[in-house]
Amino acid sequence: MKNLLLILVLANVLYFLWGMYQEEPPMPGSAIVEETDFGPSIEVAAAPDAETVASVGAILGAGQPSDLEAVVGRACVTIGPLREQTDADAALLEYTGEGMKAHTRSTEAEVFVGHWVQIRNVESDSVASDMLDTLSDGGLPEAYVVRTDDEGLKISLGVFDDADGAEKVELRARSMGFSADISPRMAERTVYFVDIALPPGRGASAIVEKYGEDRVSLRREATCPP
Repeated sequence: MKNLLLILVLANVLYFLWGMYQEEPPMPGSAIVEETDFGPSIEVAAAPDAETVASVGAILGAGQPSDLEAVVGRACVTIGPLREQTDADAALLEYTGEGMKAHTRSTEAEVFVGHWVQIRNVESDSVASDMLDTLSDGGLPEAYVVRTDDEGLKISLGVFDDADGAEKVELRARSMGFSADISPRMAERTVYFVDIALPPGRGASAIVEKYGEDRVSLRREATCPP
């Protein structure tokens, strides 16, 4: 009987101790936390304004500067100057036929006409007449007298597209005892340009190869068709 009573007392003590150390289940409610527990604050960037969006989205070749244009450049090529309108029309027909947007334009400019072979500082008309006879007998019958305000009297032996032809005439005149020389002949002429918008993925190497680097403008030196 005494042992049973001790067992009951011990059981009650153990139950009491177990209840003291048992964790309470979570209960619904709200908790208070400090702001610093979340770490540093996050800054949200402002949305780009309409002007910036319009600039980046500008169409290449539209004549308006854009951020995108500064990155990739304008995909346009200008061919010219061309002396003949027929050459410009032929280029326009060729590249529009390939699906490209192209446009021709013209302007007045001083252009290189050819290599001019001359005999300068002729003393008088009578001396010039004798020189023409000598040149004709020597195989240069196309020579003629030219009088200018700045250089006076001289004899022209011809204007040549290629330098080799001009040099041959110069040497022949020198072989007759005349001090001929070669100079560039410039003149005010109407010249023509063809502006081409290249499609995506299309380079200008074929155009440069056909017309030469001196007559093809690329990137910012080129003009895009309107």
